[in-house]
Amino acid sequence: MKELLDGLLSDILDPQARSLANSVQWLHLKGLNVDQPFPIAMLGQGPPLVLLHGFDSSFLEFRRLTPLLSDHFRLIIPDLFGFGFSPRPAGVSYGPIAILDHLDAVLETLDSQEPVGVIGASMGGAVAVELARRSQSRVRALMLLAPAGLTGRSMPLPPVLDRLGVWFLSRPGVRKGLCKQAFADPKASVGPAEEQIASLHLQCPGWADALAAFARTGGFGGSGHPLPDQPLHAMWGANDRILQPRLKEQAAKLLVNPVETLESCGHLPHLDQPEQVAQRCLTLLAP
Repeated sequence: MKELLDGLLSDILDPQARSLANSVQWLHLKGLNVDQPFPIAMLGQGPPLVLLHGFDSSFLEFRRLTPLLSDHFRLIIPDLFGFGFSPRPAGVSYGPIAILDHLDAVLETLDSQEPVGVIGASMGGAVAVELARRSQSRVRALMLLAPAGLTGRSMPLPPVLDRLGVWFLSRPGVRKGLCKQAFADPKASVGPAEEQIASLHLQCPGWADALAAFARTGGFGGSGHPLPDQPLHAMWGANDRILQPRLKEQAAKLLVNPVETLESCGHLPHLDQPEQVAQRCLTLLAP
């Protein structure tokens, strides 16, 4: 995977994404039975802050937020296990447990036992909540951006349907449509650079097999019950067309504190309104 990402660097259209990709370190992680290095973007200085991307995405999702935070936090941005540019060996499990085991291993690689702040976007919000419950002493505070998977239940896809879903997600027109749907104002916000980043990781060997295996597990559902004890702040966009109103209502009932709604913002607050997200990080996630 390292060779693949290195080979793509010069072709990445977005300069912020290219800069973030240049900050990736490839680390062997203990306890995962995977004899391949994992990509973790690491940059900045200050208290540690872990950023977790959403479903079928990559660390590049945080390209606009990292320049605003790197002078204040030490940023640790892994690709979730089975997603992004992470290795996808055959014969291993892909699903929520594997993702959390991988993040435990990521935390163990840090040269300090200082508790980390965590930002989770979309499905990464559910991952962040699960990680906070699982590693209470390692996670000090959370920020959830348009969190998905906090309510409801996991919905495993049976064989055949899992492959059909992956095939559907691989279609260029589908990916372009989903990319546009994620932004509040796609005409102003989405161009070749954004469309490229949304699909760049599909070139990784094993992308389809790992995504189908994840779909068969049902993914993350009901992860917000119960909420972790750590301080938690949630934000979402007023123009979110992916997180449906019913899901917003369910999540709002679950979360103890009111969710902050950002105007002119879709499903990706860290891309539509990175300055506002960064300001909340400085206020709420600094020790």
